[in-house]
Amino acid sequence: MEALKQLLEYTLTPSTEIFIVGAIIVLLLPILVHLYIARSTPYTTLPSILLVGPPGGGKTSLLTLLERGDSASATHTSQIPQSVELTVSNDAGATTFREAARIDAPGSHRKFLLVDTPGHGKLRNQHAMTQIASSTLRGIVYVLDAASLDDCLADAAAYLYDVLLTLQKRTGAGKTSKTPNAIHVLIAANKLDLFTALPASLVKSNLEAELGRIRQSRSKGLLDSGVGTDEVGSEEQDGWLGEYGSEKFTFGQMGEFDIEVDVVGGSVLEGKVDKWWDWISEQI
Repeated sequence: MEALKQLLEYTLTPSTEIFIVGAIIVLLLPILVHLYIARSTPYTTLPSILLVGPPGGGKTSLLTLLERGDSASATHTSQIPQSVELTVSNDAGATTFREAARIDAPGSHRKFLLVDTPGHGKLRNQHAMTQIASSTLRGIVYVLDAASLDDCLADAAAYLYDVLLTLQKRTGAGKTSKTPNAIHVLIAANKLDLFTALPASLVKSNLEAELGRIRQSRSKGLLDSGVGTDEVGSEEQDGWLGEYGSEKFTFGQMGEFDIEVDVVGGSVLEGKVDKWWDWISEQI
């Protein structure tokens, strides 16, 4: 009893030792608790959907529309990638993007990241192409301006060619190891609210024709480069999009590499993106 009394008196009497011990406990205890919780809680990496496409197509506007649920906010040309965390319904509780954007959205949900990337030619490879290699990627939405496609068809098709070829090589690389999950592509033909906009069917046919021309042009450029015959055959096949040796290109040829390409029209300005949202939900 006397020993306990002495211990209490020593503990309650201000001294340098007591202050040091108390400071250590106050500083270290929260850190130890945090480390314990962090190690005992499994870290979950969210699946992602990638927004790509030429500048001015409406990628950032689409991102803000899906995030806010009511209307897109004013945007400017993106210089760096940006992402938002969104949810899709597990049980059809929230059937539209507007319902899913609500804090009190009904039903249960799955979270995912929607990643917007710059469309400028000098920034594409630095951001979008590196994102395609991510193991969390579940789909790519290629947003373009259907109202001005005739004026920028070459650039839009060239960028799309690089995206599809990167996915094709990604799938091919998995044939000798673990096959990566299939990544599908939605070509979102935006701005159908404008009278100059091409319908989705024409957007599809025009892109297929231009992709075929790009394929032939790159193949010819390789043949004219002076590379040896054996090397040409290998490099040409590696850079050939779709069915090797085919005369015309169609998006259906990407099925050989487990890549499905859909072309769907819509309008971010008018909020007519429900079909795009349904496609995104199917990928998550």
